Amino acid sequence: MINGTAGSVSAFDAARAAAVEFPRIGTPMFLVLGEGVNFRSRLESVGGDAFEVTAPLETTGPVIELGHQFDVFWAPPRTRIVLPCRLTGISDGAPFRWSLVARANARQSNRREFVRGGGGAAVRLDADSFDRPLEGALLDISEGGLRCWVDEPTPLAEGDPTRATVWLGGSAVELTGTIHTVRDAPHGEPGQHLILTFDAKESVAQMIRRYVLAWEVSERRLNQEAGS
Repeated sequence: MINGTAGSVSAFDAARAAAVEFPRIGTPMFLVLGEGVNFRSRLESVGGDAFEVTAPLETTGPVIELGHQFDVFWAPPRTRIVLPCRLTGISDGAPFRWSLVARANARQSNRREFVRGGGGAAVRLDADSFDRPLEGALLDISEGGLRCWVDEPTPLAEGDPTRATVWLGGSAVELTGTIHTVRDAPHGEPGQHLILTFDAKESVAQMIRRYVLAWEVSERRLNQEAGS
């Protein structure tokens, strides 16, 4: 059950007016909830004046209240579809879902929205504030940030400058940035989740784009197979 107040603008009509249709149910979507950081979700349903997405996978992430406005985007081939939205409902039980309505027409975007994807690659974190590097696992990455899991509490805190080495497709990527978020891992899992934001130089950004593109292709193939 979704608790909240429905908006007066039809998300479906907004997208249709812009000659854009929603993707198939289950398609990955991205919620732009912070500067340079977006949160992965997926489309659950479309109907009436609202559509539903899964609550962000980072269940211990930022606290978002009803009425909050932000962009949602998804990534069909060769473009990004961006839909400005307002949060109108939050489910009161698992699996947690958010109900959204559009507050403007969907649009195609030529700018590189930071799509996050991938996961499972080895990550090494290092900073001047501790003696030995921390080993972790990549949860997802974009050109503007990465999220990773470490199996032990870290001395890192929000705002700390940090260096990361990530192995993407057999190549090591060196990144220098700032810790954006440190949270205990959700669902009672051990360790912590960390978000590192960074400004990648173009050669590194290209490597990340290739890695995420390969992930997108794999996700679309899995969705097609599930729908066949």
